[in-house]
Amino acid sequence: MAKKKQRQQRQQQGATPATLAAARAGVDFTTHSYEHDPSAASYGAEAAEALGIAPERVFKTLVAEVDGSMTVAIVPVSASLDLKALASAAGGKRAVMADPPSVERSTGYVLGGISPLGQRRRLPTVLDTSAHAHATVCVSAGRRGLEIELAPGDLVDLTGAASAAIARASDAS
Repeated sequence: MAKKKQRQQRQQQGATPATLAAARAGVDFTTHSYEHDPSAASYGAEAAEALGIAPERVFKTLVAEVDGSMTVAIVPVSASLDLKALASAAGGKRAVMADPPSVERSTGYVLGGISPLGQRRRLPTVLDTSAHAHATVCVSAGRRGLEIELAPGDLVDLTGAASAAIARASDAS
């Protein structure tokens, strides 16, 4: 019962597993919140626009299956995930997007609020190399309408991510 009460208090204070993971690790970060529009077509583009941050600095968290194993890909919202490049970076042959219920179960987050930090189970993670061109990047903080801004090196350290060129120019601009 005490754990449930603590969890409720953290939620009321705006903490998420992602922000708690960053705080426990002692990394510098900032959270940014905005009013989420349920009719938004793209959660990442919505975040970039609402916060006035360049889409190249706002990264989306996607989950794919690489040779049957769940793998996290972190790419700019201004780009698309290159599944072939992700498979190669993860040491596999084939990658397909994971089905949403499996993603939510394995990460502990809902679609549109999936953070690479504080996931229920630590999954292999690959961060697109473009992140390293920025002093800080934003990723979901674990809830729709909440982003966490941190240094790409800290993101790599917190997730155990490999860095690889896994993004390609988006088909729709």
